[in-house]
Amino acid sequence: MGRLARTEGLTDIQTEILATVHTFVEREILPVATELEHRDAYPQAIVDGMAELGLFGLTIPEEYGGLGESLLTYALVVEEIARGWMSVSGIINTHFIVAYMLAKHGTEEQRQAYLPRMATGEVRGAFSMSEPGCGSDVAAIRTKAVREAGSSAYTIDGAKMWLTNGGTANLVAVLVKTDEGAQSVYKNMTTFLVEKTPGFGETAPGLTVPGKIEKMGYKGVDTTELIFSGHRISAEQILGGVPGRGFYQMMDGVEVGRVNVAARGCGVALRAFELAVAYAQQRETFGKKIAEHQAVAFRLADMATKVEAAHQMMVMAARTKDSGARNDLEAGMAKYLASEYCHQVVEDAFRIHGGYGFSKEYEIERLYREAPMLLIGEGTADIQRMIIARRLLEDYGLPG
Repeated sequence: MGRLARTEGLTDIQTEILATVHTFVEREILPVATELEHRDAYPQAIVDGMAELGLFGLTIPEEYGGLGESLLTYALVVEEIARGWMSVSGIINTHFIVAYMLAKHGTEEQRQAYLPRMATGEVRGAFSMSEPGCGSDVAAIRTKAVREAGSSAYTIDGAKMWLTNGGTANLVAVLVKTDEGAQSVYKNMTTFLVEKTPGFGETAPGLTVPGKIEKMGYKGVDTTELIFSGHRISAEQILGGVPGRGFYQMMDGVEVGRVNVAARGCGVALRAFELAVAYAQQRETFGKKIAEHQAVAFRLADMATKVEAAHQMMVMAARTKDSGARNDLEAGMAKYLASEYCHQVVEDAFRIHGGYGFSKEYEIERLYREAPMLLIGEGTADIQRMIIARRLLEDYGLPG
C-alpha cells in the first residue's frame, strides 16, 4: 500500500478490518473484475466472500448480530472495495443504507425481524426514491399508497426507477405518497418496507421487476425498475410504524449514502492513479520512460493531489456523522469533490495510457466507463452544490 489515502487515528480493529479487506480485494476482486464486468456477470463468488467476512453486517449493531462499526470504518471499506471494482461496492451500499434506516428509524419489532438476517446477508436490502419522470425532484414522485377502507392494509400503485440491487434484493425501502392531510408535500410521504423474492418478473403479488437496465458502466450489479400494480401491504411495514415521516427518513439515509459515493470515488481514483503511475514507469517514448517527461510527471502530481484531497474530505464527512453532528454540508462537499476529482483522475489516467486506454485489454477502459456514474449517483453535482450553498447561507447569513 502506498503513501496516498492514509487515515490517521484508526483503532487496531479498524486497521485489521481494512487489512483483511485489502487482501480480499487483491486476491478475489482485482484478478476477475474486468472479465466479469465485460460479461455484465453478477459476482456471486465475491458476494459470498463478503458475506463470510461479515461485511453485510459491518455497521449493524452488535445486539442484532452485526459488527457495530462506524460510518468511517464502512466508508474506508467501501473505498478499498471500489478500488477493486466499483460495482461490488454498489452491492453493499444500498443494503447498508436500508440497515442504517432500520437501526435509526425502525420499530424494535422491525429491527428484530430484519437486522439479524441482514447482518448475515440472508436479507439483502435496496431502497427506492426516484421514478421515471422525476429524477432528483423527490417531491414530484407519483407512486401512491392508499389505505383500504376498514383495514390497516395499503395498496401501492406506481413505478420506481434506478434501483441498485432491484433484482437480487428481497427487502426494499420504498418512498411513496400517502394522504396524511398535511400541507407540506414532504409530510405526505411514507417509507414502506416491501418484501419480495429475488429475481425478475412478478416477485410478489402486484410487484414486478421487469429486468436489468442496460448501462454504459456499473455492470455486474443489477439496476432495475420496480412496478407496483395493486400491491397490498400491511401498515406494520411502514418504517418506524408512523406514516408521513418517509421523506426525512430517506434523506437521512441518503446523507450517509453520499459519504459512501464519495468513498467509491476515492477508491476508483486511487486505482486509476495506481494504473497510471505504473504504466508511466514502463512505457518508453523518445528514449526514456514517459514518467520522465515533464508533461506526464505534472499530470501524475495533479492526480495524486486530487486523490489525497478527496480522501481526506471523505474521512472528515464520515467522522462528522459518527460524532452525532449534522453532516449534510460535509457529505455534500465530499460527494461533490470526490466524484468530480475521480472523473478527472480517471481521464488523466486514460490519457497517460494513450491508445492502449481505448483497449478493453487494459483495466483503465473499465474505470473510464464507471466514473461518470458517480457524477449523478445519490444526487448530481448541481444538487450537491445547492445543498452546500443552502447550508453555507444558514451558517454565514447576515444578522437580522
